Amino acid sequence: MADQVVLLDFWPSPFGMRLRIALAEKGVQYEYKEEDLRNKSPLLLQSNPIHKKIPVLIHNGKAVSESLIAVQYIDEVWKDKAPLLPSDPHLRAHARFWADYVDKKMYEIGRKVWTTKGEEQDAAKKEFLECISVLEGELGDKPYFGGKTFGFLDVALIPFSSWLSVYEKFGNFSVEAEHPKFIAWVKRCLEKESVSKSIPDQQKVYDFVLEMRKKLGEE
Repeated sequence: MADQVVLLDFWPSPFGMRLRIALAEKGVQYEYKEEDLRNKSPLLLQSNPIHKKIPVLIHNGKAVSESLIAVQYIDEVWKDKAPLLPSDPHLRAHARFWADYVDKKMYEIGRKVWTTKGEEQDAAKKEFLECISVLEGELGDKPYFGGKTFGFLDVALIPFSSWLSVYEKFGNFSVEAEHPKFIAWVKRCLEKESVSKSIPDQQKVYDFVLEMRKKLGEE
């Protein structure tokens, strides 16, 4: 019996993008179901009753929640193609450590850059660029965080590149001016079809945020 794979997602979500990229890397066919987060579907609430959040991967009727856990699941189930985590236990732990760092830093700091003003925003910008600097240090001279090949940390981090225009325009700064090596890595990842077809254009995400802010009366 062929695998039945369903992805419950919301297109601007960097967390959902991780699963789209991982599934594309593995060549897995799946049904994409876009969620309205203001009116969540019964399937989403049933599949992730604890957090009630996207993304959720449903494989042969069984749900897997939380994006990094789901990416690891994808890597384990479809292990014959494009391994994302290295086989060495220490290197696997290392990749998971840095993916956890991205989870704890990028989203919240990035969100503060475009939702705050004044001193709070200045502090968020500083912290955001420091975070990029730390990640650049981990990248070193490797083409990818996974080394010579695109790996787990690359999958975890690259979705946030689709939000760069949001961070830069609201924060009035340029990541490329400060961290060209990081942007060179972004461009390298975008050359991969699994990435370019799985994450939205930066302008589309920026327009979405503008529209959302209008609805919230925060122009």
